[in-house]
Amino acid sequence: MNTSTMKYIFLIFSVLILSCCSQQQARRPISQSSGSFLNESVERNKKLISGEEAKIDSIIKSDPNIKYIASKKGYWYRYDKKNILDTLRPKKGDIANFNYELKDLDGNVIYSELELRLQKYHVDKEQKIIMGLRDGIKLMRKNETVTFLFPSHMGYGYHGDDRRIGHNQPLICTVTLIDFTPENSIQPE
Repeated sequence: MNTSTMKYIFLIFSVLILSCCSQQQARRPISQSSGSFLNESVERNKKLISGEEAKIDSIIKSDPNIKYIASKKGYWYRYDKKNILDTLRPKKGDIANFNYELKDLDGNVIYSELELRLQKYHVDKEQKIIMGLRDGIKLMRKNETVTFLFPSHMGYGYHGDDRRIGHNQPLICTVTLIDFTPENSIQPE
């Protein structure tokens, strides 16, 4: 190697070492948000929820003979068939077997009970059903039928289900809890 090549390699090596050892300052964002986007998003969501709750409220008021109960989670429900003999309800770890049907707020069937078939759900141990139903199942007793009125955030939310349920679509969900098996009586497979 000649002297000029050695100097060139030394120069490149020196630059690499210096650049690796020097502390770099974090880059500042190109633009800083004032929070207006977040505030606008909050306002949009408030209006969305308010509109959905108004539609649900009109359903509730349309038949004063039916008693709806407001849940602590932000949905409403009524008992279509009540079981006053049993006291047990599904709890975390139990396996619940149920049928259900989904409708829009106008009462149009989106998914029938026949299409959805019998569901098997490990209570609070899986996420395969919508949030409102995960909570609602725990309010039921065996052989009860309950109709839930779910705002979209308790259903499929902004995204929908990519098939028949649109984004931000509130739902009417009628559920029959066929049976449930307590966790402590489940036999290992």
